[in-house]
Amino acid sequence: MPEIGKFNTLRVVKAVDFGVYLDGDVLGEILLPRRYVPQGCQPGDSVEVFLYHDSEDRLIATTQRPYAGVGDLALLKVVAVNKFGAFLDWGLPKDLLVPFGEQQQRMQAGRLYMVYVFLDETSRRVAASAKLKKFPAAPPTAFEKGQAVDLQIADRTDMGYKAIIEKRTWGVLYHNEVFQELSQGQRLRGFIKNVRSDGKIDLSLQKPGYEKVPGLSENVLAVIRAHGGFLDVTDKTSAERIYSLFGISKKSFKKAIGALYKAQRISLEKDGIALIQKSEG
Repeated sequence: MPEIGKFNTLRVVKAVDFGVYLDGDVLGEILLPRRYVPQGCQPGDSVEVFLYHDSEDRLIATTQRPYAGVGDLALLKVVAVNKFGAFLDWGLPKDLLVPFGEQQQRMQAGRLYMVYVFLDETSRRVAASAKLKKFPAAPPTAFEKGQAVDLQIADRTDMGYKAIIEKRTWGVLYHNEVFQELSQGQRLRGFIKNVRSDGKIDLSLQKPGYEKVPGLSENVLAVIRAHGGFLDVTDKTSAERIYSLFGISKKSFKKAIGALYKAQRISLEKDGIALIQKSEG
């Protein structure tokens, strides 16, 4: 059975001047408006569409991709507030409602909020909620330590940054392990650092154990070489500058430098690091 609030592959049953009708099984025939109909689409073809209720409260299909669907976590902006609740921009013509009863505090127009998108079982309408604890998150077993994941920064806290993981759950990037400026809504690649026994997830912008990956020292050498064989970096250089230069933590950088020094490939000067040029022959 087709699912409202998600993408479905449906068969075209008839064409009309204003679009095509799709076989929605128990949901009946569902209109895909002409502006969304793929070129050359004919009865009998299958089309991947997203189902939701439009501004006239009709169940309708679209090939547009919303920012989130039913079962997803998303960071969305409030575009309006009225007597029914707050309305979010989720990438479709009709905005997504967050009823007042699903708000942690009264939402304000222009602000971003982390919400869970769900299907209201009574009205069969897609809605959103900021009361995230009410809804099932992805189980801890869905992720593994070291796994690469897509992240979206949701909020900054005293501990660090809350980030949405693959639209399925959220975790934390700790301040002392982040060496770049992050902003709310920013999307970036990260890694699962740890899945704790309580189900909470610690994140990292570097792959756990990255300092052990072969080639790290060579990457550091390449940066020094690109700066003419000398770089004014010492033990007192800030972690932020080290990250901006090498893309690694200060701890990882020190390990790489130690290995290069032991291999006699660099010399540690008073004001920086110099490559040791090996003589030919």
